[in-house]
Amino acid sequence: MNKIIMITGATAGFGRATARKFATNGYDVIITGRRTERLEELKRELSKNKGIKVLPLNFDVRKRYEVEDIINSMPDEWKNIDILVNNAGLAAGLDPIDKGNIDDWDRMVDTNIKGILYVTRAVVPFMVARSSGHIFNISSIAGKQEYENGNVYCATKHAVDSLSRSMRIDLLKHNIKVTNVAPGMAETEFSLVRFRHDRKKAKEVYRGVDPLTAEDIAEVIYWCATLPPHVCINDITITPLQQANVYHINRREK
Repeated sequence: MNKIIMITGATAGFGRATARKFATNGYDVIITGRRTERLEELKRELSKNKGIKVLPLNFDVRKRYEVEDIINSMPDEWKNIDILVNNAGLAAGLDPIDKGNIDDWDRMVDTNIKGILYVTRAVVPFMVARSSGHIFNISSIAGKQEYENGNVYCATKHAVDSLSRSMRIDLLKHNIKVTNVAPGMAETEFSLVRFRHDRKKAKEVYRGVDPLTAEDIAEVIYWCATLPPHVCINDITITPLQQANVYHINRREK
């Protein structure tokens, strides 16, 4: 019987790359997201891997009762989730605190913090019942170090970092692993979303840098997930070679 991985925000970026990585390696995959067409497209792609099954779940992690109802309504055979990747998250805007868009703040708090809580609360009882499981929370280098105009986004990712440590303690007696993953500069849809699809601004973020890719993060998640049962990577920060931390970036100039 194949192991089962559930990935939120699977329709793009880290989530999609992780779904591809695990499906290729024989895992049955639960993919979740808000964009139905992308879910179905990804399901068709992943299903080409022989011997695996794919279950797409269309929901918004911000909607508590939608999350609860859909996850609890899954067929019983899909509830034996071995790995949960809490990937759904975003940055919206890059404004100083006195000029911040409160709708952006709500969107980040609801997705980056409450979304993780809602999904984890729905899934973890399945793991506890089996005394086995592994949870990955996708945080950010912004959860380690603050930067100018990052305010609420940084706060939400610091919350993910803290939640990961708290989950690890709470779930210790149930033999459930928890890994906090904190990527640095990675070129996905992240900056496009932050800058409301202003491609010029988004491209400037990565100027002069060979950034991480979604596939890089998927490789790290897979490595952590396939270590021996007695080994747990509690926290891992990943940056491109040219980035030491939030402020120290060695950009190549033309």
